[in-house]
Amino acid sequence: MRDIAPLIDNKWSDPAVVVVDSNLNFAIPLLGGHHGANKIARKIAELGAVPVLTTATEVHGKPSVEGIADRLGCEIFNKQSTIAVNCALLDQQVEVLEVKGPRIVVVDDDVSVLIRKRQDEAKDNSAGNS
Repeated sequence: MRDIAPLIDNKWSDPAVVVVDSNLNFAIPLLGGHHGANKIARKIAELGAVPVLTTATEVHGKPSVEGIADRLGCEIFNKQSTIAVNCALLDQQVEVLEVKGPRIVVVDDDVSVLIRKRQDEAKDNSAGNS
C-alpha cells in the first residue's frame, strides 16, 4: 500500500486494487470497489479466497449509482452526487428516470445524472472488459 500511495488520486481515476494474503484466505478491495475491485475480489474467490467487500451498497445487497450507470451503458456526469444517492439507495428505492431530449434538466446535488456513452465508446469499453 505504501508503494502505491503516491499514485492515488481519486476514486474516479484510481485503478481497482485488491489485496490478497499469501495463503489466499482473503481478497480485500482497497480501492475502486464500485469500479472493478469488488468484481476482481469475487473472481479471486473462485480460487478459494473469501471476498471481503466493504462498499456499503454491496454489503447490504443494494444497487449503487456506479453499478446502475455501468449496467445502462452510461457515465456519471455529476460524480459528487453519488455519495448522497448511494446513501439513499441503502434506505429506499430510488427511481431511475429516462429523459429524452431535447430538454433542459435542472437537478439538486443529490440527483445523479447519467449520460449514455456514445456507441463507439461503449463498444471500446465492453471490449476492454472482456
